[in-house]
Amino acid sequence: MKALPLVVLVLALAFSLAAAPEEPSWRMKADYVEACSCHLFCQCYFSDSHGHKHAEHPFCEFNMAVTVREGYSGNVDLANTKYWLTGDLGDKWGTEKKAKWVMVSFDPKSTQAQRDALAPIILKTYGLEWGELKVQEAPIEIRQSGDIVEAKLADGQRAYMKLQREPGIDGKGVVLKNVKYFEAVQNDGFQMYKSIEHRANVAGHEFSYSDRNAFLITIVSQETSAK
Repeated sequence: MKALPLVVLVLALAFSLAAAPEEPSWRMKADYVEACSCHLFCQCYFSDSHGHKHAEHPFCEFNMAVTVREGYSGNVDLANTKYWLTGDLGDKWGTEKKAKWVMVSFDPKSTQAQRDALAPIILKTYGLEWGELKVQEAPIEIRQSGDIVEAKLADGQRAYMKLQREPGIDGKGVVLKNVKYFEAVQNDGFQMYKSIEHRANVAGHEFSYSDRNAFLITIVSQETSAK
């Protein structure tokens, strides 16, 4: 068998590398426990006749307890890290991409390298400009038992969620699919819940709700402009 000239092999290799998609520099698959001040289901995820998104009220106060199932940023492994978001989207997030405030809480078990990697990923997942953004450290607990999910920030002193699954006709739950979750590139559907108790008291902001919108969802967020 006649060997191919070296120049042909080099060109073939170069073409192969150029055609192969480059791995994104960061990627995260995360499980969310989320509740907000809107009634079920939160209309923030749907556009009006002008293509804009709005909360039910001039505010959308929320808690999100998040566990990163798998992920990386550069050489930093993000698997099993936890963070918690508490805040208010306000009334301009769907038209001007401007939200009122957010507190990002990192679980003490996360390393500084993981926190530094997660911070920009969190911001890019939502694509919003926050009027007030603060960061703190606090322990995060998330537990599920049957149809009940419970999440605590600082043992429930700073934020707390107790949610009950919507049973649906067959008792197996209700899942809303084919709806985008902010700037995430993928999600497995909104598993619908209602809040039994949903409250927070952080950074001078305090709220408390019950019988409001809640859901569980797994999302994928990643760099979308890799060259």
